[in-house]
Amino acid sequence: MEKVIIIGAGPAGISAALYAVRGNLDPLVINNGIGALEKAEKIENYYGLEHPLSGQELYDTGIAQAKALGVRILDAQVLGVGGFDTFVVKTTEGEFETQSLILATGSKRAAPKIPGIKEFEGKGVSYCAICDAFFYRGKDVAVLGNGDFAMHEAKELSNTASTVTIYTNGEEPEFTPEENISVNTMKIQSVEGDDLVSGIRLEPDVQAEEIKAEAGQQANDFCPAEGVFIAMGTAGSTEIARQMGAELTEKGNIKVNENMETTIPGLYAAGDCTGGLLQVAKAVYEGAQAGINAGKYVRSLK
Repeated sequence: MEKVIIIGAGPAGISAALYAVRGNLDPLVINNGIGALEKAEKIENYYGLEHPLSGQELYDTGIAQAKALGVRILDAQVLGVGGFDTFVVKTTEGEFETQSLILATGSKRAAPKIPGIKEFEGKGVSYCAICDAFFYRGKDVAVLGNGDFAMHEAKELSNTASTVTIYTNGEEPEFTPEENISVNTMKIQSVEGDDLVSGIRLEPDVQAEEIKAEAGQQANDFCPAEGVFIAMGTAGSTEIARQMGAELTEKGNIKVNENMETTIPGLYAAGDCTGGLLQVAKAVYEGAQAGINAGKYVRSLK
């Protein structure tokens, strides 16, 4: 069993790892790519930089520094977190049990810009299969996404829902298909309903419409669904925290105290996912706090 796992290898995650390794915790960092730091062309407002660095350069330097101190870094996608007394991190490279967990994967991803998604949040549109699957027992549901995270959410829903369909919104599926889960690769035009979600409308397939018209049939681009679950890209810190039942702020960030503790013992968060100033300096400070306090938590268990 691990003492501490850190999800994210940006400034917050690597800062947490540096303090955790110096605290003799032998941390495991799970890295799924650079994230928002990649968009930073020049970083000039961070202490100790004689010359500006790109986000990529800072990211690479941080990982090299951590590895030089013996930090283990696993390149994998996190699919979800379970467990009770300890945490079980489910990834594309297997499952890992840990006594403490630090979420540091950046801020919540924006929902896809599909009409109806924002309007029906809480009215059939959800971001957490584990949280809301119970409400869709025996119903037809849809999952939006094209990666392993989407398939993971679809599997969770398949235990209770009548039917589950993954809509990739025009993207090629990047997951292994399952027999009991349908896949639709058409582009999505909108999520529709009255007071609650009633289905997904697909963009018209001109060729299919012409074929059906010639056969005297009516084209059907509306797919009924009483629930639409957003699982685009990978699971971020906010999605994981929501799955675990950690409290979020009104703005949808992970709620933490001054020690970077969430409302779940042993679970910490740092960086953009906690809101506030979205800067490297803040991420590094919060990562340090999370690494130090995760160590205190682990030692308190003995």
